Formats: sequence, structure tokens, C-alpha cells
Amino acid sequence: MKHLVCFGFGFSARALAPRLQAKGWRVTGTSRSAEGAEKIVAMGFEAAVFDGSSPSADVRRALQTATHIVISVPPGESGDPVLIHHKPDIAGAPELQWIGYLSTIGVYGDHDGAWVDETTQPVPVSPRSGRRLEAEGAWLHIGGARAEGLPRVQVFRLSGIYGPGRSAINQILKGKARSIVKPGQLFNRIHVEDVAGAVEAAIERGGNHLVYNVTDDEPAPPQDVTAYAAQLLGRPAPPEVAYEDAELSEMAKSFYGEVKRVRNERLKTDLQFEFRYPTYREGLQAIAQRTAE
Repeated sequence: MKHLVCFGFGFSARALAPRLQAKGWRVTGTSRSAEGAEKIVAMGFEAAVFDGSSPSADVRRALQTATHIVISVPPGESGDPVLIHHKPDIAGAPELQWIGYLSTIGVYGDHDGAWVDETTQPVPVSPRSGRRLEAEGAWLHIGGARAEGLPRVQVFRLSGIYGPGRSAINQILKGKARSIVKPGQLFNRIHVEDVAGAVEAAIERGGNHLVYNVTDDEPAPPQDVTAYAAQLLGRPAPPEVAYEDAELSEMAKSFYGEVKRVRNERLKTDLQFEFRYPTYREGLQAIAQRTAE
């Protein structure tokens, strides 16, 4: 039986898990606490406690039967916690065939609005994105040791993830939406179901590449997305606020400090992946409909 072990059981992993479970897979997700593990079990999956600070006996047991691994745990200042504490266990996992690492398009850095693809040299701006790029390299190095019998590794660079419960629709309904305007600012996005679908396609079809951009077809200004969400709900768009006047966290400022358009052709041509939500419009329409039901 195929067995997926998810290091981190957040938004993306929770979208992927039921897809594979429906095909007869075992799925194990990690949580930082016993309470979180109980919630994973309540969802119908297996669970392992791994807080990232020390090796986990639960994880070691799960890896004995793991055929596939997906990592969405972010690296810390000291490196990737999964590799720090479980690299030997992963290298020695007897059934392991494939590893997927969920990264970010932030590794490309700022390109002044120009188009980038997987052949573009990454030049991360923020320390957070720099750590992601280092983690990509560490995981790909494992895949490069296939002559030693280690599994194939593929990296998925994700744009900003949205979906039910986490979207401009939900922000408007909560009264927390803002229309922050910075001339020339664009962001790519990706619906969480398309993240899950892309990873599933790679697992099933293999593909000829090690890195894939998982992002929608239409980078767009954030205020346009907010205005469209408001339109779907029949509500007025929030007043526009100039970027200079917006009180943003340091993390939010780092996002606004980078502008690029990200291509996804490799995902479509190599994995024959078809987006369920190719732009934010289809994604927000589905969320609005679901919210109204």
C-alpha cells in the first residue's frame, strides 16, 4: 500500500491528503503537539508528533512504510528541521520512492515586474526566501544521490495560496479586507486545490523536471482581486489605501518589495496539468458560491 507522510499538515497537505486517501493510500501528517495530532486523527488520517526541535519516534515509525513524502515545514535559521533531525531516517526508509518539497516563488526575488520561469536564476531578497532556496538545494541533493538508492526529489515553488476560509471573500465577510495600492505591484496566486492537484500530478506522472512553478495564469494587482471579491458578494470595495500610508507588518512589506510575473508552462506541458482555477476569478467565484450555500 502506498503511504504518504506529510511533514506539516497545513492548508496544502490537508487538500492533498483526501485525494490520495480516496485512491487507497495511507496518509500520515505531522503536528507539533499531541493535541494537533489528535485533530489529524479526527480528520481520518494517521498522525505523528514532530515539533521540529528533536527527532521523533513517531516519525521514525511512519518512515518505515513511507513510499512518498511531502514537506511543507518551513526552514528555520539553523536549516530545515526535517533534514536536521531525520535525514538518516529518510535516507534509510526502505519503501521510499518520491519526495516533494513545497517551496515559494519568493526564491526568485524582485524582477521589476518581468516574467520569470524555472530557468530564471533565483536571487532571493528576504532572509526567509534565502533559507527556502538553501532548503531546496539540500533536498535536491538527496535526490541527486539516486545512485545510492535514494528517492527522486521534486520542488514546487508556490505563489500566494488562497482557498475556502483563506481568501479575499473571507476577508471581506470578516470586515478585514483592505485595498492597498502600490503602482505597478502584481502578485501571482494559487488556489489550494490546484496546489494539491499539481503535486498529485507529479506523483502520478513523474515528469521530466526537478522544479515546477505552481502558480496561476494571471498575476494581478491586489486591489483588483479585493474589488472583484466585493463585486461577487454585492458589497462595495474597501476604500483604497496608498502603500505608503498602510500600516503593514515587516513580512507584508517584504512581499510588496518584490514584483514579478511567474510563468507556469512547465507544469502544463510536462505534467499535462489542467488548472481548476486558472485565475483568481474562477477561484473566488467558487469560494463565494460555497460561502452562500
